[in-house]
Amino acid sequence: MSCIEVMPKLGLTMTEGTLVNWHKSEGEKIEKGEILFEVETDKLTNEIEAKESGVLRKILVEEGETVKCLVPVGIIAGQNEDISELLKQAGAKSGESEEKEDKVQEEVIAEPGISATVGAEGRIKISPLAKRLALQGGVSYEDIKGTGPQGRIVKKDIEAYIESTRIKVSPAAAKLAKEFNVDLSGIKKNGRIMKRDVLEAAEAAKAPETTHEEKVEKEKTSPQQTVVRGEKAVKMSAMRKVIAKRMSESVSVSPTVTYNMTMDTSELKRLKNSLKDVFKVTYTDLLIKIVSQVLKEFPLANCSVEGDTFILKDYVNMGVAVALDGGLLVPVIKDTDIKGIKQITAEFKDLVKRARENKLVPDDLSGGTFTITNLGMYGIDTFSPIINQPEVAILGVNKIVETPLVENGEIVIKPLISMSLTADHRAIDGAYAAQILQRIKQYVEKPGLLIL
Repeated sequence: MSCIEVMPKLGLTMTEGTLVNWHKSEGEKIEKGEILFEVETDKLTNEIEAKESGVLRKILVEEGETVKCLVPVGIIAGQNEDISELLKQAGAKSGESEEKEDKVQEEVIAEPGISATVGAEGRIKISPLAKRLALQGGVSYEDIKGTGPQGRIVKKDIEAYIESTRIKVSPAAAKLAKEFNVDLSGIKKNGRIMKRDVLEAAEAAKAPETTHEEKVEKEKTSPQQTVVRGEKAVKMSAMRKVIAKRMSESVSVSPTVTYNMTMDTSELKRLKNSLKDVFKVTYTDLLIKIVSQVLKEFPLANCSVEGDTFILKDYVNMGVAVALDGGLLVPVIKDTDIKGIKQITAEFKDLVKRARENKLVPDDLSGGTFTITNLGMYGIDTFSPIINQPEVAILGVNKIVETPLVENGEIVIKPLISMSLTADHRAIDGAYAAQILQRIKQYVEKPGLLIL
């Protein structure tokens, strides 16, 4: 059954996506439910499954293109099915859709001094698809002998020419050649160009001309091979670009101050351990609930700023930073102020799992009103987290340290933790921020207050 594949709308907040990878090429068979392409939105990359089984007959959006949601990106149909109507619906040009143009059409182009097969009026015979392939590959097709009807140049002629002129080079050598700006066509070698060939070419280009005697002397005095060193340009990933953009914007928009306060986690630890027979809970889970309660008492910390107006929220949607190999995401748990710890724990665990499996959708990352970021497991004593716009505050959680204290004239060991609150001074003054931390401290040191 034929269908038009479109840029999916993966959430209420998604308006566009970037098609970053096709898993199939035009002409390849695909089964319903098989991964067809990948879409990137902000920090997320989602794999999109084919809606129907068939053949990927037409790719309408190339890799790297960004298009609006529901815009057609490809067509799936039977191998010999007429897709002209689908092409019209998708807004594509049906005249460019099929490889059969190589057999049924020809395009003649005026070219002086040609040596390829020409028509009666001295014009090159080449199919539209072959011409497009030649232009994309930078091939001068007037010297190519066509094998199609009446000597017409067809797709396979262009592909054969490109293959015959392609330099055989190992991936490592190609990468090194790009780093050191080495022209591979200048390396004369029978067979595949390897890494050592590129290193020798780079060294030869750098070294001045020497006499035979100088070369012999150099070999005597320098037995070790010279190692070529340089710089490497690495493009930011899409996730890293989004992080860089948002963090830069946050620093430029929000005048911030970070406040630190030490708290005793003895009772919080006792609560955590008492729940382990019922369900496994983490310190982060407990802090989500505690901070959600505090935000109801301090509404300015749960707002956003629009011009000269504070937008106060009567709900708490808690974002929690999750570290990944390529950066970080901040999935959002909705309505944490009215949910119990067990539900918060389950939802957060699910979000973390899907984040690491690259299965989050845009709605999972939107709507946050406050953020918690925990670096305690990495041994961090204190840090200044950057606010996740358009929020006005973020809480940094540091490591728990067993610390000797004097209590009632005796030295006791307490598990102390430092909390770092970064606040936007447009909304939150120092005294207000201090009161927020004091209230968090009360709940951390006496978590039983949560039931009152």
